[in-house]
Amino acid sequence: MPPYCLCTPLMPLGESVWGFHEPEEQCDKAVTFRGLCPFDPEKQRIRRVLTDMFPLRSRLLPVLRLYLLGFKVLLLQLFTRAFRLPEMPRQDGKVAIVTGGGRGIGYEVVRHMARLGVHVIIGGRDEREGLAAVRRICEEYKEAKVEFKKLDLASLQSVHQFVQRFKQQGLPLNILINNAGVMLVPERRTEDGFEQHFGVNYLGHFLLTWLLLDTLKDSGRCGHFSRVVNVSSSAHRIGEVRLNDLNSRQCYSAHAAYCRSKLAQLVFSSHLQQELQHGGFPVTSCAVDPGMVDTALYCHLWKPLHLAHSALAPLLLKTPVQGAATVLHAALSPALEGEYGEGYWSNGCREMTTPPTFDSQLKLSLWETSLQLLGLQ
Repeated sequence: MPPYCLCTPLMPLGESVWGFHEPEEQCDKAVTFRGLCPFDPEKQRIRRVLTDMFPLRSRLLPVLRLYLLGFKVLLLQLFTRAFRLPEMPRQDGKVAIVTGGGRGIGYEVVRHMARLGVHVIIGGRDEREGLAAVRRICEEYKEAKVEFKKLDLASLQSVHQFVQRFKQQGLPLNILINNAGVMLVPERRTEDGFEQHFGVNYLGHFLLTWLLLDTLKDSGRCGHFSRVVNVSSSAHRIGEVRLNDLNSRQCYSAHAAYCRSKLAQLVFSSHLQQELQHGGFPVTSCAVDPGMVDTALYCHLWKPLHLAHSALAPLLLKTPVQGAATVLHAALSPALEGEYGEGYWSNGCREMTTPPTFDSQLKLSLWETSLQLLGLQ
């Protein structure tokens, strides 16, 4: 299959071109969206030269775009009523896995599902934090079935071990919530050599979902589909997937790397739903944007912004309970049974996403590249 390139030529802030092409020497056209200029390989060569000449621009632009987007999202949140989760029916007999369920949004998701009778398994890196979360929930709800299993998404071996331990229990799996994530961490690599945002936010969850698909399929049935919920972010709207630089080795920017990982997660979620639907399996996949929520995700902000965030977050951002509402809606609502495939949910409503999530060639290319990186193909 020819390599895929998703590119953003040098254009005014906020504009972009999305396209795929043959190897550069064979390239003569591209698919474009929003009526913008066609792809030009010569323009891409110029872009790469300019990137090398002006690395500061390549690092500064993603910062400006992400904070501008954050400001817009914050304004929207301030003037929009937060989605309130309606009362959900009991979920006795169901089993769920929630990554990053020891704190923040993940903790509130686990807590609510445990109250409804779901047997919840928290997958997390911090054992002390995870066990403390289990203890608090079990103290609050005496009949709760909650347990913790070690899961480090920055280690492919840890993901394999987590799945192996889970399958040894012989439990079904009705709900998988890929919630854990990192944001704006300094440049570093995972245990397997992948860029941290790409490895944790996307590739680790890709592998986890892939290894659990057989159990999800076996656990679903007509009228009671298993569900995969990927917790994404509005940051995907300014991201781009570069299959020739998934590890962000060219002019590294933590802000750009985060946005790319969230777009990759969304593209994966959409393609997974297509695969499941075409195969006729009783499993659905969707992505959710919880909004800007007051959690520890912002701990790597630039120092002055971090101080401002600490002071203003309780006033401006959603609480973890509010952030968890849309995640729980996607995971539990009977109204969405079997019909929310390829959905992207924000504040309790289905929303349109960016053009790359509708690009079948990109979705397939990213899917196959991910399988190759993980040694699954």
